[in-house]
Amino acid sequence: MNSFFTAVDKLRPFYDAAYKVTLFVCKLMLVADILITSLSVLGRYIPFIPDPAWSEEVVLTLMAYMAVLSAALAIRRGAHIRMTAFDVYLPKKVINILDLLADAFVLVLAFVMLTVGWKYAVAIGSKGTYVSIPGFSRFWMYFPIPVAGFAMIIFELEAIYNHIKELCAVEEGAQDAPVENKYSA
Repeated sequence: MNSFFTAVDKLRPFYDAAYKVTLFVCKLMLVADILITSLSVLGRYIPFIPDPAWSEEVVLTLMAYMAVLSAALAIRRGAHIRMTAFDVYLPKKVINILDLLADAFVLVLAFVMLTVGWKYAVAIGSKGTYVSIPGFSRFWMYFPIPVAGFAMIIFELEAIYNHIKELCAVEEGAQDAPVENKYSA
């Protein structure tokens, strides 16, 4: 079993890279949001600066991408809201099983977001355009959901693997260094 974990642990750089790329994309979108919003506000009060009509819709679209991608990033860090009041009273193995179950449900949600979100983006999104940018398809307004579903799948697979690895270490009574609990302070 240890050889399996050793082989899968070699994928960690992939997960690290996916996290860094997603975080970088979120940072770029935040900078774009700030710049576009600043331009829009300045354009309302300073006569020689143009106030682009498209700014509100673009800012809202970028915010949608940032919100769902940030939620996917929180999966990897274990930063989502969760009930921990009873964790001190439950055995570690029970907590790991409950965490595994919760992550399995989130993985199902991620697949739903990917498949249904893609269908909506293609079906509904492609039928309209932005009001202020007539040549720009509304597909981009619906596209954050399947993108987030894909990112969530990547990070949930890692979280589920970590739970299984921790459970196997507990069951085998391995004296190796314990798997870090991503929920501890």
